[in-house]
Amino acid sequence: MGILTRIAGLFNGGTVEKAAAHRRRFDAAAVSRLTAGWMAEQNSIDNELRSDLDRLRARSRDLANNNDYVRKWLQMTAANIVGPNGFLLQVRVEDKPGIQDQFANNAIEAAWAKWGRECDISGRMSFVDLVRAIVKSLARDGEFMLRKVIGRNNAAGYALQLIDIDRLDTGYNVAAAEGRNAVVMGVELDSYSRPVAYHLHSAHPAGAGQRRRERIPASEIIHRYITDRPEQTRGIPWAHAVIKSLHDLNEYNKSALIAARKGADTLGFFVSPNGDPPSMDDTEAGEPISVSVPGMYETLPEGYDFRAYESQYPSATYGEFTKAHLRRIATGLGVSYNTLAEDLEGVNYSSIRSGVLNERDQWMTLQSWLIASFLTPLYEEWLRFALLNGAIALPNGSPLPLAKYDKFAAHSWLGRRWQWVDPLKDIEAARLAVQSGVASPQSVAAQMGMDVDDVLADIARFEKAVATSGVTMVSYEKNQTAIPAQPAQ
Repeated sequence: MGILTRIAGLFNGGTVEKAAAHRRRFDAAAVSRLTAGWMAEQNSIDNELRSDLDRLRARSRDLANNNDYVRKWLQMTAANIVGPNGFLLQVRVEDKPGIQDQFANNAIEAAWAKWGRECDISGRMSFVDLVRAIVKSLARDGEFMLRKVIGRNNAAGYALQLIDIDRLDTGYNVAAAEGRNAVVMGVELDSYSRPVAYHLHSAHPAGAGQRRRERIPASEIIHRYITDRPEQTRGIPWAHAVIKSLHDLNEYNKSALIAARKGADTLGFFVSPNGDPPSMDDTEAGEPISVSVPGMYETLPEGYDFRAYESQYPSATYGEFTKAHLRRIATGLGVSYNTLAEDLEGVNYSSIRSGVLNERDQWMTLQSWLIASFLTPLYEEWLRFALLNGAIALPNGSPLPLAKYDKFAAHSWLGRRWQWVDPLKDIEAARLAVQSGVASPQSVAAQMGMDVDDVLADIARFEKAVATSGVTMVSYEKNQTAIPAQPAQ
């Protein structure tokens, strides 16, 4: 700021410096006639959800039922996070550092697989089915809820009941007081915002009959959602940012379809010289002409003319407009446009690979969250009950002892992985990475969603079967070197 400006500022009370300070504010926070309608307020996430959560969830479910893109997105979510076979449990019990206790590992994995077939208290779902339903509920509703059922249904004495999140009473809110916990949208919280209990309707609130509210201790409930903001008590539907865009696009498509159907018909209006409609006796049947029949031509009453209705649809801009709108929606859903819209027109290897890899990173991030927040705590609790009830036995019949729980709890999870976009190039890259020492066979197998121990065991069984069968394998040889392709003659 120049000396003359500073001197002038002394005479006008520093208004120049005040104006300069005002100009240094954030443009995004400036109030002007262009932003007058932007009503943004400071509010806590729970206050926003109290009034909006039920409506958000209802609209998200309506789109899941009736919108083809949302249905596809939910299928993609379950298929990519869970996959066809679910998450693979790898038990890592060691007798000594680096030496696996294979008998204990196999026994625990076998008991887990058996429990997975009977984990649902209703008997309708396997564990893989249950996880798929959980993931769809997460995406559609923003949260899921399970109730633990102890002492029933299976050898481990531990089962799960999937509960419709509508039963968690969003409208039940109680302020904290002396000797009384706060209840926020049906979740009872202590002074550290840790759930203490859940207040559930005894039946779905939309069902018939009288309902009561039950208080269920938090120790019996598994309630999970992705936290977007601090001090958040309930989950938000993942599609919340694009719900309105999806609805608008659906309405636009509906209007465009109706206009195109009208344009395909020969429609128009009968016009009289004075603007009056045809009288009842202007036709042989005594009724005005009002409906056209395809392939038939009517004779107009004397003095009347026909004015055709011409529709502009199908419009040449319809496809580009819809595509641009869908790109925004796909961005809000965290998936690629080409996958969501099943549109592979104009893509090449590089572009589809880039889009697919970005999308897969998102799926793996969600897998990691689900493993840390749900699968690992669930497995650890199941293992404790299974050991307590003697549900895990070695080949000789002796059960694993509960006293060694910490030893038996070592494990990891493998999520679903995908086929490579170009298998030859990617397998060659993986082979070079192993040879150069920047990757291990274990890490390559994990990237493919496989346990390297299972791969080695399968290879050993195959080689043993080949050796005992007496069959000479032409296309399978150990340490076979690749033969370079010969150019065509």
